[in-house]
Amino acid sequence: MRRYDFRFRFDNPKESEMPTYHIEMMEGRTVEQKRKLVEEITRVSVEILGGSPESVDILITDVKRENWATGGKLWLERT
Repeated sequence: MRRYDFRFRFDNPKESEMPTYHIEMMEGRTVEQKRKLVEEITRVSVEILGGSPESVDILITDVKRENWATGGKLWLERT
């Protein structure tokens, strides 16, 4: 077993069914904004899916505007 696999061992099988959210957004949000976002995603997930808040994983990736394009244009070039 790899060192980090231990966190996936649950006494309650339903705990392992909770989601992992991957959020990609352009950089620039504050830590407080991210904190509120993950609190609300966790709260709603537990409310709808059951389980415990500790079983909800959220990964946030900040993407630079130069690395994100829509409609063939980098967001860095948009006004």
